[in-house]
Amino acid sequence: MTIHRPILLIGGGGKTGSRVARRLEALGRPFRIGSRSATRVFDWKDRDSWAAAVDGAQAAYITYYPDVTVPGGVDDIDAFVRLAVDRGCRRLVFLSGRGEEDAERAEQALIGSGAEWTVVRAAWFMQNFSESFFLDGVLAGEVAFPADGVTEPFVDAEDIADVVTMALTQQGHAGKIYDVTGPRLMTFAEAVGEIGKAAGRDIRYVPVTVEDYVAALKEADVPEHYIQLLVYLAREVLDGRNESVADGVSRALGRKPRDFCDYARDAAASGVWGA
Repeated sequence: MTIHRPILLIGGGGKTGSRVARRLEALGRPFRIGSRSATRVFDWKDRDSWAAAVDGAQAAYITYYPDVTVPGGVDDIDAFVRLAVDRGCRRLVFLSGRGEEDAERAEQALIGSGAEWTVVRAAWFMQNFSESFFLDGVLAGEVAFPADGVTEPFVDAEDIADVVTMALTQQGHAGKIYDVTGPRLMTFAEAVGEIGKAAGRDIRYVPVTVEDYVAALKEADVPEHYIQLLVYLAREVLDGRNESVADGVSRALGRKPRDFCDYARDAAASGVWGA
């Protein structure tokens, strides 16, 4: 009988990490959560916590909160990867971002590590509308964001979790960069429109300037570091550079990615968008 050492899931309570955890549990594969509330505490801001979390792990899924583009993110990824390899962790899977220069710099830490590595570059999550910063707007019937006319190939976090789980547990994914997106480009107005249709509610997208968006976030007491992240994403990542559909899901899994309408239908059925 094969005895597997545990897989470390950094951010195992997040949108993708929690889904990977459920998949590993279904496969009967041992894993441990790396977070500030875990039994073995892992905190990106406390490098002294890293060793205990990674010791004994055969693989690690690396996500960085709130985003690797924040100051110090790339250095933290580089330091963790070196520590993990030194501690015997031989397989590393990193959740990266499409079109983010700092994320691509962080990827180099894995590529040059000597470990079996896989990079998953993800488009904007569909779940941002049901589990993250757009949820309040959907519930209020008005999603305001500075991305008028920009198209994005929103990706389902379930697809990301399938790709990550495959890379963590199976052979054939080492040295691969999977650019994961949904099957079509959509404007934010189109995405919000599909959500309204699925939820049976009148929900509209309202384009705003970056300046007005920042003012609204500050009025709502959103933390400054989170505001800066959203501004970066709006100004840089949503500047048109990612207006393309990629084949990462089909290359990794041998099937098409889930469509936004499937996500909207299932999210609506869960009741998360109830008025």
